[in-house]
Amino acid sequence: MKTRDVYLKTMKFVWLKLALGGAMILFSLLTLAIFLGIGSIGSGGGMVIAFWIWLVVVCGVSLWINRYIGYMIKAGHVAMVTTAVTTGSVPDNQLEAAKEMVKERFITANVYFAVDSLVSGAVSQLQKTFERIDNILGNIPGVSTLVNFAQLFIRIALGYIDECCLGYTFLHKEQSAFKSAADGVVIYFQNWKKLLKDAAVTTLIVMVISFLAWVVPFVIFSGILGAFGVHWIFAFFIALMCAMVIRSAFVDSYMMVKMMVSYMEVAPSTEITFDLYEKLCKLSGKFKNLFNKGQEEEKQYSNAAM
Repeated sequence: MKTRDVYLKTMKFVWLKLALGGAMILFSLLTLAIFLGIGSIGSGGGMVIAFWIWLVVVCGVSLWINRYIGYMIKAGHVAMVTTAVTTGSVPDNQLEAAKEMVKERFITANVYFAVDSLVSGAVSQLQKTFERIDNILGNIPGVSTLVNFAQLFIRIALGYIDECCLGYTFLHKEQSAFKSAADGVVIYFQNWKKLLKDAAVTTLIVMVISFLAWVVPFVIFSGILGAFGVHWIFAFFIALMCAMVIRSAFVDSYMMVKMMVSYMEVAPSTEITFDLYEKLCKLSGKFKNLFNKGQEEEKQYSNAAM
């Protein structure tokens, strides 16, 4: 199934992401009005203090919402993308099916967070390893620009490893989520040539669409808020949030589906090179932790089965 078909078939999760972002923006506007109202009662600096308190509150709530609701929506979306790519169809009741798949695979949200956190941390460490080439070649005239552009390819390719690995865990229910995630990372790096090739095309798309997804909504919302007499700094933050929500819901979701489709095409037929585990463990402490947790759980499964 092609990327476009998978994306359209799982649009319910895109709308959920948009709705969650919209709710967060509404919460931000309401609390902004309340804090500014309180700040206007005090001295001249009360408005500024109220604004910074509002910003801290909004950032804190946003992080909490993304962790406990946004992450679950992402996990459900990954489950349905995996189903669509591997079976060619999706259940009629996608939300309920995704909920059951996530619950069955990760049991609790804490297990999902642990797996996702370790995968993301490992990928981040491995990405820094790859980017060290800039320290070697960065001083050569003209090469630095090429290296930076190459790093952009790598960031996009590596930026969706966690989703790809989570998708891989849904394919292998017979082993622990940690073990499947570690296998997923190895498979990703084992197929780096094909995946980076797809990422190269995706990068060009991202550069154009990201510009439009950030700039256009920002300009529109800034103009609307400015017309209503909203101070430019408030208009800036609100317009920025709107642009971020639109980009996250539509662009990031499409990029995730794109890379997952490429990944799922090669994952089932990949024979894992086991020495790559050792190499990645040396490059990343987070990956080593993920791998060790997988090994520990596999031993527990084996002992329980005996």
